[in-house]
Amino acid sequence: MNHPSATRPAPDAGSAHHPWEVVQPRAAEGLREEIAANPSKPVTAVVRGVGGSGKTMLLARLARIYRDAGVAVHDSVEAALAEPDPGSAALLLDDAQLLRESTLRELLPLVSAGPVRVVLACRPWPCPEPLSELISRFGRNRPVVNLGELSSGEIGEQLRRMSGASHEPETVERIRAFSGGIPALLGHTLEACDPRELAEPEEVRLSRLVLDRFGEELGALDELARRCLTALSVGGTTHPVLLGTVLGVESTDVAPALEELRAAGLLDELDAPHPFVRNAVLALTSWEKRLAVLRVLVRNQLDRAGSVARLMCPLLGTDSALPTDPVLASGFEAAGREVLFDSPELAVRMFDSAVATGSPAVSVAARRARAVAMRGELDEAVRTADRVIVDESAPERDLAIRVSATVLAHRGLPERSAELCRWSARHVPWAGDTAFAVLGLVDTGRIAEAGELLRDWPDAGPPTSISGAGEQLARGFYDSVTGSSPDALSTLVRSASLAEPVGAELLAPDTPAAVAATVATHCGEFDVADSVLDRALAADAGGPLARVRHRLLAIWPPLLKGDTTTARRELDRVVDDPAVLPVKDRLVAIALEAGIASRDNDMSALERAVFRARKAVAEHPADLFALLPLSELAVAGARLRDRDWLLPQLREAHELLNKFDEPALWAAPLYWRELQAAIVLDDRERAAEHAAALARVSGGGQFATALSEAAEVWLRLLDGDVDEELVRKTARGLCGVGLVWDGAGLAGQAALRTKDRGTMLALLECARSLQGKSPRPYRHPADGTSGVGPSGGEGELLSDREREVAELVLGGMTYKQVGQRLFISAKTVEHHVGRIKQRLDCSTREELLARLRSLLGQ
Repeated sequence: MNHPSATRPAPDAGSAHHPWEVVQPRAAEGLREEIAANPSKPVTAVVRGVGGSGKTMLLARLARIYRDAGVAVHDSVEAALAEPDPGSAALLLDDAQLLRESTLRELLPLVSAGPVRVVLACRPWPCPEPLSELISRFGRNRPVVNLGELSSGEIGEQLRRMSGASHEPETVERIRAFSGGIPALLGHTLEACDPRELAEPEEVRLSRLVLDRFGEELGALDELARRCLTALSVGGTTHPVLLGTVLGVESTDVAPALEELRAAGLLDELDAPHPFVRNAVLALTSWEKRLAVLRVLVRNQLDRAGSVARLMCPLLGTDSALPTDPVLASGFEAAGREVLFDSPELAVRMFDSAVATGSPAVSVAARRARAVAMRGELDEAVRTADRVIVDESAPERDLAIRVSATVLAHRGLPERSAELCRWSARHVPWAGDTAFAVLGLVDTGRIAEAGELLRDWPDAGPPTSISGAGEQLARGFYDSVTGSSPDALSTLVRSASLAEPVGAELLAPDTPAAVAATVATHCGEFDVADSVLDRALAADAGGPLARVRHRLLAIWPPLLKGDTTTARRELDRVVDDPAVLPVKDRLVAIALEAGIASRDNDMSALERAVFRARKAVAEHPADLFALLPLSELAVAGARLRDRDWLLPQLREAHELLNKFDEPALWAAPLYWRELQAAIVLDDRERAAEHAAALARVSGGGQFATALSEAAEVWLRLLDGDVDEELVRKTARGLCGVGLVWDGAGLAGQAALRTKDRGTMLALLECARSLQGKSPRPYRHPADGTSGVGPSGGEGELLSDREREVAELVLGGMTYKQVGQRLFISAKTVEHHVGRIKQRLDCSTREELLARLRSLLGQ
């Protein structure tokens, strides 16, 4: 592409400059300073940069320097050659890449004749052979001055000079990103919009004045380059063949057009238009023309099974302006499928736009139902899915069934979910239908029907990851109520491992990871539960529908260990408002909240949790997965002396366990917590019943055995029989199966129930050590005191008697009970508490208890 002369002459010395046009890299400033220091000195230099990088402005500054020094300035080869003494003038040649090759060749002898002052400015492309030779010759004496993009630091400094104030780094970076750091585009950007608008670059609206000016600059491009830029701005790729197809030209014609756009500074390093350029081109291109280009791009991508979401996003919200068009409709459908797992909200909009542009509603209904479910709108999801299920001609009925079965399970209707999966296995098969039918049947106590399905397991096609995970899930869950707990857990963990590669695409009433973790928690294998859930979260197994469930289940191990700090922190991270959760997750979240409050003796929080629990319990059946939440709520209700509302669900839970002949894995944790509830209520008879129930299942593994042995010790404590060694051994046994809080609680309560002061102190130290707290060292009688206590610091403020009173008060005893234990009056206890409060400078009971916990290490 040869032109007779440069496109623009060197500017007049008095012309005004845009502030961005004077920002130059150090190499350019070096050239200017060298010439300013000695204008008469011969110089040959090449200044190279993309369009808008400041080449013309640099030449204008050099021209001003020369003219001020009395040196003639020429801007064409013809004028320089006509000069009698070429060395007496300066030749500043802009856009040298556009000169004819013959003109460039005429310049070679001029440069070779003797000392001259010649500065060439050019773009990186095109570079004809004579220009390349000139650049090479000039480069022998001086490196090429390359004008590149401005950095964020350079932009920030120039902004400070212009406004007199500093800008936030984020604002500066947005300006740089929007303009690509090209000085000319920076000027357009700052003239066109407020930098604060650049937080959403797709929404920036450029002023008409800037658009008209930029449109004139685009007019200097060849027609094919302009068409290429339009296609790229709409969303096309720079692949020459694909772009040639869109533009209706040969691929060989596309390469020069792209080179022209790069040299013009309109494309970034990935050959995408800078955001300013894209916004401006789209604003300058008619809607009809953009749509025509976009339609061709979409059709090409659909033909090659390529991504179309990026192309379709700009059309969202323009349904009223879109025609009924099969290409656009197919594009929206494909885009919805493409973004489904990353952005369900966007997928719903894509599917709705597909219908608006001509797709039958039923063709996208199943996937739209899935997207709606993934964003948490379960009622709408099941309504949409049901319409597909009853329409025998609808596509993807199996997907609609999975959506409905999953939603039913999350809404606390596992039996309905199981029935749907069972029906599907006979009429609309899909991988996992029988497995999840078995899961629901076992969960709700229909063990015989589940066994029949397992015996008649269908040959459902190739052994995929999901079919293998489903079969392992069904058999492992069935074994958890009929067979060996270790075997069942091992099978379920393998099921979770098989399902991990499926990731967010897994759609099921429950995930293998959630089932495996629940079973692991029930049998005290907390490390296994943690591991399974960590891997499921890393793989995003089950996507958004399962994410909260996995994170909630991961809170059970720290809670049961007594680590309420971790449990509370994680619960706060997962749940803002339990009321917005599906029923299944809501029950777990509220039970965790109650368990934390109960262990922390936070009665106001416990009351709030129990209040919320009433509705959640009423909406969820007493299935196997509800046993752990119900067990926590049983203790919560007992502590508040308010448990009548829970009795029907507890009765259903026992009836369910009786259907399975009380499997230890599922029964032991419930019986144990019910025993704790009876102890809170001081109901010796009911406690004995739960202890007997634990004894019946004690052969079901180490966890159940530890609970049964602890139950017997508790009965002895209720009878006033405190055997220090037996209590120690049993408390350590509870800690050994992960129940640290329960083990420490047993030792602590035994200490409060013994009448022997030495035994009391020893058991209190045992409780403290089980919780991982350092024992308090004995002090030597020479110190003037005796007994156990901190060897320094605030602990020295309390006498031994005051320390004993503090220990018992922290244990939950009343003044009367403390007095009975220490053989002093309740009035004396009150006097001791008053002195303790005075010494520790506490004004309220809550403040006193907090200080005592810190002081005594409890």
